[in-house]
Amino acid sequence: MNSSTDGDADPAEAPSARPRGSVMRDVARLAGVSHQTVSRVLNEHPNVRPETRARVLEAMRALNYRRNLAARTLVTRRSRTLGIIGFETTLFGPASMLYGIEAAARQAGYFVSVATVPNLDRRSVLDAVDRLTQQSVEGIIAIAPKPTVTTALLQVPAGLASVGVGGGATDDDAVPTVRIDNGAGARLATQHLLDLGHPTVHHVAGPIDWPEAYERIEGWRRTLYDAGAVVPPVAPGAWTARSGYEQGMVLARDPSVTAIFCGNDQIALGVLRALHEAGRRVPEQVSVVGFDDTPDAEYFLPPLTTVRQDFAELGRRSLRVLLDQIDRQGRGRSPDHVVLAPELVVRASTAMPGRARRRRGRPSGGARPGGPGGRG
Repeated sequence: MNSSTDGDADPAEAPSARPRGSVMRDVARLAGVSHQTVSRVLNEHPNVRPETRARVLEAMRALNYRRNLAARTLVTRRSRTLGIIGFETTLFGPASMLYGIEAAARQAGYFVSVATVPNLDRRSVLDAVDRLTQQSVEGIIAIAPKPTVTTALLQVPAGLASVGVGGGATDDDAVPTVRIDNGAGARLATQHLLDLGHPTVHHVAGPIDWPEAYERIEGWRRTLYDAGAVVPPVAPGAWTARSGYEQGMVLARDPSVTAIFCGNDQIALGVLRALHEAGRRVPEQVSVVGFDDTPDAEYFLPPLTTVRQDFAELGRRSLRVLLDQIDRQGRGRSPDHVVLAPELVVRASTAMPGRARRRRGRPSGGARPGGPGGRG
């Protein structure tokens, strides 16, 4: 509803000729219903006949009616606005989480206010919480790749729902979380390479102070231990192609290296470049697996076998957990910890050691084929 609330206008008057915006009474008059009925439609009240609801919605469209959200918040004490805390990064994973959460909120009829932080420290996160609470958000979803973020969420104002998304497993049961099972993803990648016949798998990791990187290392290491394979030294670095390139140049000089699992697809891109410059053919001489399944992964040369994270589902589940927390306010909270399973997407960057072969069908272990024509 627009802020103008002066007297009723002639419903036959063209909307473009109106000197002010339409008000609820205009909608009621055009639809031939009461002011209260229009209010029930706006607030999604179930006791409105479908044909009446359709007539009211059509009148809103004809009059270009826009409800006054500030006034609605005062009356209902519901802003229909959620806060998202992100951080300043171009990394595919966190950026995709932000997009997935925003899309899920929009589909559920919520507005979103985003507060980004320059650093993932407690003070920066709490400052973002303060900015969002000043906007009367009903709840906060924080992208939490490090434990400091979920720790900060313990100090949000009483009665404000919050959820941490991403990161690793946590022993803190006080904050609801939604995350990808990074260890399971690493196991899928490593087992795939072992099943192809590679004697062991080398790992080029992300930064060790990120829980995702640590859990991927542990999943890789545990799979090799369980298979009785040699566990090579881990090569930690950054989430960048440059880091992958630098570590890849070291591995490329070792002729015994036939399989490399990379902490993310950007690292894999750098590793592929290093192997190419060293004259090591992929996958004939070295197989490479990434993690994330970025939109570009299927266009790498060769197309990259990788572990896919479903960021859209991550957004939907995090929103569901947050709304459940909002609904449970005052009735006790039982925080959820949702863990989503990743998926292996097999492309042309992996093969049996010593020769490439074209794979058909779905390999075992939850893998699915993918190719240049699509995401699998």
